[in-house]
Amino acid sequence: MNLEIQPLTNPQPGIEDENKLVFGKQFTDRMFVMEYDSGKGWHSARIQPYAPFTIDPAAMVLHYSQEIFEGLKAFRHADDSIAMFRPADNVARFNQSARRMCMPEVDEQFFLESILELIRLESRWVPRNEGTSLYIRPTMIATEAMLGVRPADQYLCYVILCPVGAYYKGGIAPVKIWISDHYVRAAEGGTGEAKTGGNYAASLYAAREAALKGYDQVLWLDAKEKRYVEEVGSMNMLFLYDGKIVTSPLQGTVLDGITRRSALSLLVEMGYKIEERALSVDEVMAGADNGRLQEAFGTGTAVVISPVGSFCYQDTCVQLGNGQPGELTMQLYNKLTGIQYGQQPDNHGWITKL
Repeated sequence: MNLEIQPLTNPQPGIEDENKLVFGKQFTDRMFVMEYDSGKGWHSARIQPYAPFTIDPAAMVLHYSQEIFEGLKAFRHADDSIAMFRPADNVARFNQSARRMCMPEVDEQFFLESILELIRLESRWVPRNEGTSLYIRPTMIATEAMLGVRPADQYLCYVILCPVGAYYKGGIAPVKIWISDHYVRAAEGGTGEAKTGGNYAASLYAAREAALKGYDQVLWLDAKEKRYVEEVGSMNMLFLYDGKIVTSPLQGTVLDGITRRSALSLLVEMGYKIEERALSVDEVMAGADNGRLQEAFGTGTAVVISPVGSFCYQDTCVQLGNGQPGELTMQLYNKLTGIQYGQQPDNHGWITKL
């Protein structure tokens, strides 16, 4: 399949003030688009001006939620070059989500090269300020006009770009986490491991309730026993427990986070033993109280590493250490962001230079 580059006739002024960038509010001039028809496959791949789509009111994505997406970033290095962090892993996970949602897979090499070309064309949108980046959102939706519960025969795949500011504008601040003992995000056999919009929609009610109570995030428990911690809606969770790193195993209910993978690799190099096991909420609360739980942090594309200051469960709240970011948390954050921004060597082949 060839990639058509359509002309851009009315470009925007660009980023006016990098200090005022807001996540998900401003989009670049161009987007990647391709279409799928059953029996024909993917076709009409193009980079075109950013524009709205027209879809039929009966489009199956609107009724049966066949939708997947990814999130990754491009970074501006000190030499003004542009680099991406593990983009092939995101493309591979995009296909994993597609398989789970009965959607057609993309040619990973072609899709990755198309994303790279899109970023090359939109390079002026990659900001330069410390902590800023260009957020990349690949998406696939079912567009066939049909009311009937079955996989669609037509799909639209597209990629849009968004310049984003530093996540921690005033310095890294620990988050206050509410552990839900009622709502659940995903159950074994469900779609928890897929990056599909329905998972996030299912988290909104509890997240709103948590915010009204003064918490920053919701930590979900397993659906079967409501006893074991799994992940926060936008982050995988890692715990420094008895000097070892404990994290929920990947068993279909937890997203296989790219940042999680990277963090675990770096932690092994730093000498830590990794335990992928079910950690009970009782262990978390008691461990924070008696000191066995020394640190906890989330990992994700947006936050990179997010320190946890306290956990609240039912009527009890516990603080980790002095409530400030832990030493290991900060070491890991600096290592990972250092690699992403080209300030530390990439010994893993994670960086793709444009």
